[in-house]
Amino acid sequence: MKIGLLSDTHGWLDPKLLDFFKNCDEVWHCGDIGSIEVADELGKHFNFRAVYGNIDGGLVRQIYPEIQLFNCEGVKVLMTHIGGYPGRYDFRIKALLEKERPQLFVCGHSHILKVMYDKKLDCLHVNPGAAGRYGFHQVRTAIRFVIEKESIRDLEVVEYEKNK
Repeated sequence: MKIGLLSDTHGWLDPKLLDFFKNCDEVWHCGDIGSIEVADELGKHFNFRAVYGNIDGGLVRQIYPEIQLFNCEGVKVLMTHIGGYPGRYDFRIKALLEKERPQLFVCGHSHILKVMYDKKLDCLHVNPGAAGRYGFHQVRTAIRFVIEKESIRDLEVVEYEKNK
């Protein structure tokens, strides 16, 4: 299964992302969607999963949960917005990570793309950075990868200039 991963769109969806994700089976959004219109647009084109972020309100929080825990092709996935990273997990998610032991933990919030392996939890941590125009990041980023037969492979990153 090919997965597209993004975060922190803050109410703006770059049409170039639809092309980057065009062969994806699912697209996952790690919060700070910013508007229901962004979620709806992604949902028109893809099987779509999302969590709400700290800037999301109203309808986004009614439709999408704070945390998603699910299986994808035999890989246990935990998705939330504010997560931290290996060795410095957010206190609100650390206990859940230790209890559930996902093979893949995806989150957003930092606006910094990071892919790190957590040896202690035997878990791949992925933060796709920020795909929107708003925030301190210098480039907009998103990720796509494949999950197949309990393995995660072929991770690709796209970068776009922030204001274009």
